[in-house]
Formats: sequence, C-alpha cells, structure tokens
Amino acid sequence: MDTQTIQTLRGSVTGSIVIPGDPGYDEARKVYNYMIDRHPAAVVSCRTAHDVVAMVREAAQTGTELAVRGGGHSVPGFGTADDALVVDLSGLSDVTVDPSTRTARVGGGATWGAFNEAAGAFGLATTGGIISTTGVGGLTLGGGIGYLSRAYGLSCDNLLSAQVVTADGHTLTASGTENPDLFWALRGGGGNFAVVTEFTFQLHPVDQIYGGPMFFELSDGEAVLSYFNEFIRTAPREFGGFPGFQIAPPLPFVPENRVGEPFIVVVSCWTGSADDGERILQRLRDVARPVAEHVGPMPYAALNSAFDGLVPRGLQHYWKAAYAADLSAELIRAHLEHGPKVPVVNSTVHLYPINGACQDVAADATAFGHRDASYAMVIAGMWPDPADNQANTQWVRDYYAAIAPLSQEGGYVNFASSDDQSKVAANYGANYARLQEVKRHYDPDNVFHLNQNIQP
Repeated sequence: MDTQTIQTLRGSVTGSIVIPGDPGYDEARKVYNYMIDRHPAAVVSCRTAHDVVAMVREAAQTGTELAVRGGGHSVPGFGTADDALVVDLSGLSDVTVDPSTRTARVGGGATWGAFNEAAGAFGLATTGGIISTTGVGGLTLGGGIGYLSRAYGLSCDNLLSAQVVTADGHTLTASGTENPDLFWALRGGGGNFAVVTEFTFQLHPVDQIYGGPMFFELSDGEAVLSYFNEFIRTAPREFGGFPGFQIAPPLPFVPENRVGEPFIVVVSCWTGSADDGERILQRLRDVARPVAEHVGPMPYAALNSAFDGLVPRGLQHYWKAAYAADLSAELIRAHLEHGPKVPVVNSTVHLYPINGACQDVAADATAFGHRDASYAMVIAGMWPDPADNQANTQWVRDYYAAIAPLSQEGGYVNFASSDDQSKVAANYGANYARLQEVKRHYDPDNVFHLNQNIQP
C-alpha cells in the first residue's frame, strides 16, 4: 500500500493505525487462530462509525482488500488478509443496557463477556454462544447458537436493529421498518452485506442458572446420546444443554487418575428453578453414573465463560460442521467411533440442540436457512502445537467424512473453515437465492468477500 493511502487514512480516522515496521505490528496482525499468518497493509482501530466509513471508502477507491475484525474469533481468519486494510472494531465495544425496555445497544466490536457483564447486572441476557471471548458481531451475523437458543431463539432472532456501514460507504439503520431486506439478510447471512457498528438486542430475564458439565464413561456413550436425543425432542425450553466429547482437564472435581482421558460430556444450562433443574439432571444420572461433574447454581455469565481457559487465543484451529434432524443410531455410532479420538484437551465435539424457540421462527423470516434442523454439530479441532497440524486436521476431516452422509446438507456458517467455500450455498441453506439478491443490491462489487462468501 502506498504512503499516500496511509496518509489519507491518518487524516480521516480517529483510531490508531499500525503498519508493517511499526512497534506492535506483529501483535496487531495476529488473530485468534494462530494457524492464520497474514501480513495486512494496515490495521486500523476504529473508534467511531465515521472511522469505518473512511476505511470502507478508501478500500473501495484504491481497490484494496478489506478485512473486518470484530471479536477476531473467525476460525478461517477472515479478520485479516495479506496486503489488506483491517477494520478493527475492538474500539467499538460499549454495551448500554436499558432494563426498563429489556434492550441492549452493543458496539460491533464487543465480546459476549462484556455483553453478559452489562446485562447480567440487571438479571438479563440473550442468546450468546458458549465462549465469552467470542465477538457479538460475528456470532450474531451467522445466526448465533448458544445456551439460551431453545428458550429464546438464536442471537439473530433477538436482534431488533443494526447500525451499519454499507459497501458504498454510507451509514444506514437496518430494522423491521428501515431497510428490512438488509435487516433480513444480516440475521444469518454473515458479514456479506455491511459492517455493523452497533446492534440492538432484546433481552430476557436470565440471572442464576442451574447446570454445568457431567463426564460419562465412553462405554455409556450410546445410552447417554440415545437418551439425550429422546429427551431433547420435548424437553422444557428452560433446558439449553448439549452433549459432546471432551478430554477431562485437570480440574478439582475430576478424579486425578482420570485427567487426560476422553469422555462423553453433557453440559447443562437450566434457566428455571434449581429444584426443577436438579430433577431434570437426575434423569441423566439414572441413565449412567457420571465419573465427574460440576453441577449447581451459578450466574449465567459464569457458565458462558467456564470453558474460556481451554480455548485461549493462539491455538491452531480447523473445524467442520453439520446439521442433523435427529441423532440416528447410525449417526451415534459414527460419533462414538471418532469422538473418543479427540486429540488434545482443547479440541472438542459439540452437538447443539436448535429446536424449541429456534423452530418457532418461520424458515423465511430471517436469512438463517436451517430452521428444520434439530442439531448443529461441530468438530472443533484446536491444539497448541503447529507440528500437530497435519494429524489433527486429518482427525477432523475423517470425522466429518463419517458423519456427513448421515447428516442434513450444509453446516452452521460460524463453524465452517476456509476450505468450505464450495459448500456456501448449502451452508446458508434454503434462503441462499434471496441472499444473493440482497448481496447484489448492497454489495454488487463484493467488497465484503472475506467471509463465507455469497457471490452477488
């Protein structure tokens, strides 16, 4: 990038600009997934929507690649690129809660940890993933699956409006009454249409929850998964847990001689009374005796951040995703074959239920195109040592090859990897053609293409 472009930006934005050779450049260019090693032309920390406008216009005028970084958790590393201008939204991270209307205004660079802290002070929350360091923006634009999905829908179902900067450098409000086609597309269409500088969400009364993880023997896996599959079909919506595979970390509640072994895990989040939650979870214990558990009442925010320590910034990441209408016997067998081979404590497999309130929303009401799915499954390969990249990536690929023929077409876009572009239409699902129409209207030149890209 030429000096003139940088000088133009320095006169246009209020945030800091870091370019190659500057102190802190190597830190500024890094993203959450350390498998991604890119060298952008500049990383600009945006403090205002005007800063974002200046960045978008400069990229369009100069033909420079534009990468948008919210929380930075993108597994494919879409928040950076070689020779790109990086729009770093971390400076737009304010969260303002109005308890009287149960709404929250949230900056485009905020994380769910900040969101939960602000909303939790009033005993409120909305659906927000399971890792608190995840960005609000990326999660919501892709749909937004979390502990509260069955009770209150996806994150995007709770979005009331968004302030955005479009590809032509204009600021707009997208809501049910203003630019409704754009608002529709933002709710599940990813970062294809605009840079969202502020979200407004509906909040719900969620304070203390009852739950936590239970670890079960692999030999009990078929019984646990079969029971869970039957249970979740008609489970009260206060239940927001999921089963998966996890190596037991060295925590006080795990027997010392079992640390480092793989287990079936069920993580529960019950938003009703503790007594009712205990009765619900006792049914799991009646199916199989847990080897270890850490279950009880806790603030919702505590559960939402409980696994942060297992997935710090700096790991290598490679993920695959699939949807399922049901955990068939064949699908359970495939999981039981590959799940126990989870390579390190950071890696995991989660089978998220997305029935309940998620299926109350009409298939064409938002861009999220998989309202007929009951599970969003993710094989999340995460490990610290780059020397293990080939072997651990192969574990993910072999696992996915086993479950894909037994699953529905497509996978959750927020779990997709950079080599999943050929699956984009399937991953966006039933609404892909309409998404293309909106893309043609708001971003005909595909300025926003560093994403699970919808071709205009």
